[in-house]
Amino acid sequence: MNVETLRWRDGRLELIDQRRLPLEFEYVACDDAAQVARAIRDMVVRGAPAIGCTAAYGVALEAQRYAGAARAQFDAALEMSFHVLAESRPTAVNLSWAIARMRQCHAATRNESTQMTAAALLELARQIHSDDIEINRAIGRHGAPLIADGARIMTHCNAGALATAGHGTALGVIRSARDAGKRISVIANETRPYLQGARLTAWELVQEGIPVTLVTDNMAGHLMQQGRIDVIVVGADRIAANGDTANKIGTYTLAVLAERHRIPFYVAAPLSTIDIAIAHGSAIPIEERDAAEVTGFRGVRWAPEGVSVANPAFDVTPASLITGLVTEKGVITRLEASKIRSLFER
Repeated sequence: MNVETLRWRDGRLELIDQRRLPLEFEYVACDDAAQVARAIRDMVVRGAPAIGCTAAYGVALEAQRYAGAARAQFDAALEMSFHVLAESRPTAVNLSWAIARMRQCHAATRNESTQMTAAALLELARQIHSDDIEINRAIGRHGAPLIADGARIMTHCNAGALATAGHGTALGVIRSARDAGKRISVIANETRPYLQGARLTAWELVQEGIPVTLVTDNMAGHLMQQGRIDVIVVGADRIAANGDTANKIGTYTLAVLAERHRIPFYVAAPLSTIDIAIAHGSAIPIEERDAAEVTGFRGVRWAPEGVSVANPAFDVTPASLITGLVTEKGVITRLEASKIRSLFER
């Protein structure tokens, strides 16, 4: 299955509207940075790598809009785009990573014409996009040997093609294991409250013909206790320098259960998801999302009016609970800061 999560067409950015899957498949078009920021914030597009690619195109869109303007106006518009995109979602570090790369390109071309700067920014956005696909394939190649023939793999949220520019991180490992000829099956957690596992991961795997069983999040411990899970593979939104990992809420629970039942627990993520500037997971900002995601879904309310709601989008899994980190540069186990730094030197 070749899912184009995002694509550049006729001077516009088009994004699969992931809020509508699996019932409807359609693209949303964005013409400027503010529209891109809204698409990220509203979860038209989600998943750390996909958000990074999308933000890069958001900057490129703004540059295209002002390519004929005076340099001062052009630079002001670009600065606005950097700010509005950076504020769209706080946890996924790929967002700030992509914006930083676009900032560097902007600074490096200040002495060129605005048209030249705009062209350079679009070329960099395209490079970030294509690089992400190759990085995900490399993650898959390194992770596939960790999956035994016949493995029953649990995953959480969606870390597939829809969360990236293509192939996926956690699902990239699963796809690559399948492509290597291994007979595998997947247990996909629903992933409350926004159901990315039920709506997106299950949809991707059904499209590819990979056997998948959908379960609610609170069934995971029972399945582990019954010996029906062999390995867990998840993605990540931000990884601290010591290996503590922020991922979709509920991941920490899985890691604790996995340790109790002696089940390998792997995180698959690109180096751009590692935030060396943050020493420990306690410093990772955790996004608090709208209460409506908990009180109901798609216009159907099931909770009483007046109830208080907590809706943290992510939790942090300590490095000590992670069996291994799978990146495009290889796999490391027994996570610690020195091993993680070494990945950037390979």
